[in-house]
Amino acid sequence: MAFDVFEAACWKVYLAAPLFSEAECDFNRKVADILTGYAMQVHLPQDCGDSEHSRELSIQREIFEKNVHAIHNADIVVAVIDGADADSGTSWEIGYAFGLGKKIIALRTDFRHVGHNEMVNLMLEQSSVVVNNIPSLIQALPCPIPIRP
Repeated sequence: MAFDVFEAACWKVYLAAPLFSEAECDFNRKVADILTGYAMQVHLPQDCGDSEHSRELSIQREIFEKNVHAIHNADIVVAVIDGADADSGTSWEIGYAFGLGKKIIALRTDFRHVGHNEMVNLMLEQSSVVVNNIPSLIQALPCPIPIRP
């Protein structure tokens, strides 16, 4: 039986983020690529069949189960919570991961605040470590070690 030591040593990351526009998908890809460069295995829902074209009723349950399984297997959930209000699917993924006891890092590059003491939502903020940029995201990761080319 072959055993991939590198794969076993990688942190498994579930990247929760909105994926409904080209800009969102491009940003998600950028974040995933950066995380991969730090020896992270990234589950990106937009890469596993979750797209506009696959949202037919016949495949929705399969997409849901793939993503729930990936959250269960993740060591860390990184969640993009930009926008006037965080994406509802991303918020669900954060809540589910929190209930499972997962470490959650919420990336909010959006400078808007919803209140005097809240950036986006009290429940999301209290269930995660909130960071405001990619360098802060990297610092919040457990033992970030860049892969040398």
